[in-house]
Amino acid sequence: MGKGPLSDEERLNWLILSRSENVGPSTFKSLIKRFHTAGAALHALPDLTRKGGLSRPPRIWGRDNAARAMAQAEKIGARFLCSIEPAYPALLRQTDGAPPLLCIRGDETLLGRSGIAIVGARNASALARKFSRLLAREIGAEGHVMVSGLARGIDTAAHEAALETGTIAVVAGGIDVVYPPENAALHAGIGERGLIVSEQVPGTEPKAEFFPRRNRIISGLSRAVIVMEAALRSGSLITARFAGEQGREVFAVPGSPLDPRCEGTNRLIRDGATLLMSARDVLDALGSTAPRQMSFFEPDQPPLPLREPGAADMRQLLELLSPNPIDSDDLARESGLDAATLSALLLELSLAGRITRHADGSVSLA
Repeated sequence: MGKGPLSDEERLNWLILSRSENVGPSTFKSLIKRFHTAGAALHALPDLTRKGGLSRPPRIWGRDNAARAMAQAEKIGARFLCSIEPAYPALLRQTDGAPPLLCIRGDETLLGRSGIAIVGARNASALARKFSRLLAREIGAEGHVMVSGLARGIDTAAHEAALETGTIAVVAGGIDVVYPPENAALHAGIGERGLIVSEQVPGTEPKAEFFPRRNRIISGLSRAVIVMEAALRSGSLITARFAGEQGREVFAVPGSPLDPRCEGTNRLIRDGATLLMSARDVLDALGSTAPRQMSFFEPDQPPLPLREPGAADMRQLLELLSPNPIDSDDLARESGLDAATLSALLLELSLAGRITRHADGSVSLA
C-alpha cells in the first residue's frame, strides 16, 4: 500500500512539485510514476516543459516558501501527509484527482476508519439540524467517522454531534484559518479530538474555487454521502456529483416541495439517490463491506523505461488533439504510439499548459 514515511527532504520536494506551474494531481502522479521521486521530477521539469512547447522556464514554487509552510504546519501541530504514505486514506487515494499532499491536524487514525459524509444547507432549518445531529450520533455509535466541511448549518450540527465518536472536517482554506468565524470553538475542538484536513498550506484564506476541491475530498474520504436540505445550486450537490463519479453511495433526505432548500435533495432522489429516513438506511446499505485498499504506485519499481519521443511524434499527436476531450485509449489507437511514449508526450504538453486533463481521464487542447 505504498512505501513508508518519506524523508523531510523528499516531503519538501513533494510540496514544491505539487504547487509548481501546471502540476495538477494527474500530472503529479504521472511525474512520480516516471521519475520515482519528486526531487528527480523537479530536476526534469525545465526540459519537459521545453519539449512541450513552453518558451520560458517553468514557474517552480520556491523552496523557501515550502520550508516556511512546513515549519508553520509543525508550529501549529499539523503535518503534511503524502499520497504514497501508508497513513494516507486509501479510499481517497484511489480517486481521480486525489491531492498529492494533505495537511492534517488531530487524530490521524481517523483516516483509517470508515467515513460517512453529511452535507447540506448553511441556512438549514432547525428540524434538519436536529436530524443531522441524530444521524451523526447514531451512525457514529456504530463505529463510523462523520465527515463534513465545517460550514454553517448541517455541517456544524454533524460535527458537533460526532465529536465523541470521531469526526473529520475538510476545510477549503489553510488548516489554521477559521471559517466561518463563529465556528472557532468547534474548529479548535475538532483539532483536539477529531481531525482537520486541507490540501492548502497553512495561512491560506479560503477562495471560491477552493470549495469544489474541498467537496471532492469530502466525498473521496467517505464510503457514503448523505445530503440534507440542498438547493439546486449548492455545494452539497457538487459533493453528491463527486460522490457519484467516485462510486460512492448517495443518500438524500426528502423535504417539502415548497421549500427551496429541498429542491436539490428531492431531485437527487428522483434521479436515483437512495431516499433516507433513518440512520438504519445507511447502515443496512453499507453492511460489512470494507474499503478497498489501493496503492498510489508500486514503490519498488524502477523509473519507467522510455523511448525518447521525437518531433514527428509530437506533431502527430497535436494534429489529433482538439478543444474537444478525447480518451487516451482513442488517442493511442489513432496515433499508433505505444502507451509509454504517449504518456510522455501528454506529460510534456500538460506541463507546458497546452492541454487540459479532465477528471474522466480524457484530454483536450487548452
